[in-house]
Amino acid sequence: MDTDELTRDDNRMTTLTRVAEFDHQVTGVTVSEDGRIFVNFPRWTEDSPVSVAELLPGGELRPYPDEQWNSWRNARQNELPVGEHFVCVQSVVADKRGSLWVLDPAAPGNEKILEGGPKLVRIDLRSNQVTKVIRFGEDVALQGTYLNDIRFSPDGRTGYITDSGSRGAIIVVDLESETAFRALDGHPSTQVEKDLTVEVDGQPLRRPDGRQPAFAADGIELSPDGATLIWQALTGKTLYALDTAKLRPGTPGEEIAGSVRTMGTTHVADGLCTGVDGTLYLTSPGDNAVTRWTGSGTEVVVSDPELRWPDTMSVGPDGTLYVTASHIQDTVWFTPGAPPAIRTALFSFEPRGDARQG
Repeated sequence: MDTDELTRDDNRMTTLTRVAEFDHQVTGVTVSEDGRIFVNFPRWTEDSPVSVAELLPGGELRPYPDEQWNSWRNARQNELPVGEHFVCVQSVVADKRGSLWVLDPAAPGNEKILEGGPKLVRIDLRSNQVTKVIRFGEDVALQGTYLNDIRFSPDGRTGYITDSGSRGAIIVVDLESETAFRALDGHPSTQVEKDLTVEVDGQPLRRPDGRQPAFAADGIELSPDGATLIWQALTGKTLYALDTAKLRPGTPGEEIAGSVRTMGTTHVADGLCTGVDGTLYLTSPGDNAVTRWTGSGTEVVVSDPELRWPDTMSVGPDGTLYVTASHIQDTVWFTPGAPPAIRTALFSFEPRGDARQG
């Protein structure tokens, strides 16, 4: 792998290391308990040739778990069943229990959901075979839904998914019965915050028609003991929390809503990740940085111009943090004339300093 170090002038900052570069837009990254690295490429502005891949030594990408699951293409979408192929994968998460989970909102271009496509796929990391496919029906993956990121309870029985689409919600999945329900659907904590301006490079980020990014509940994380769920809207600056004991089937919606608590004010953030010492890290697209939550606010851990739109993070078995730079501001969505495929990268860094917990 290419491990060029990006030098800091501020010695309080940690060192950012370039792990790999890609010819397509990367969003998700995850590292398994034995150090294998997996990435994903959503079909947002291009018909990506691969959706999920394992990053091999030397930077080579191996379609994962195989070519067949990665063979669906926009250009011939009527030829292959969307329920049995990756369509528009948004995130990949290794559960530290021997499996890789792939979250596929099946909404190419971040637009219309393809019927029968939204799903959660489990791959056994020893056999490299798909062992479960949980499909989400229209009662869970409503039109306008965009399945964004997922975390798993320590006992491996429950998954928690953010819906960053037009409705905004937390989707709770029973991984054994393969049933799911929407919680906090339309609740203020899962919605875009009004009167908030997303800025990058010191300027408001706008599409050619004047619209700014409008993504609801996005970054999500669990406390190490699994008792607390934490999330934030991407177009927002408020960090929210809820006891997971409330997120059970049959709990009245008003009881769930009344149990949401505000942790504090942060910044526009895409991904959340907990380090090995319990520190909560947030990506900060506005200033090409990763920050950490101090309990009353955030402080910068690493910042670099190369880290354009830090997106998803994952912690390796040795405590190293990995972060994708998805370059959202450089896509044709916001940069007219840009090519459909853009060059992106994966970085890593070793956290330094005292851990601060909320």
